[in-house]
Amino acid sequence: MNRDEILAKSRAEGIDEGACDAENRGRKMGITAFCLMEVAITAFNVLTEQPNHVPLALFWTFCAAEAYPKYRFTGKKSFLVTTVLGGLCAVLFFATYVISVLK
Repeated sequence: MNRDEILAKSRAEGIDEGACDAENRGRKMGITAFCLMEVAITAFNVLTEQPNHVPLALFWTFCAAEAYPKYRFTGKKSFLVTTVLGGLCAVLFFATYVISVLK
């Protein structure tokens, strides 16, 4: 395939690489902001002797959701384990939160 055919095929797909790059950078910044807020909320809850069920449920949900596509793409069992255990932890922390609220 020559250069012109490759360029024509890329243009026909209609994918804007600049927009994809901006989305990826935004996603990385969002992950960083989420993690920083997670640490801040968890630290605050520890200092004020509050439970951390909700932040931990959100954290494990994020970990599971992040690992699943990586498992699908690479087939690495470590990503599958992270998905399953992260999902299980998320459900358990959420259940603990619901039980504590309904008491």
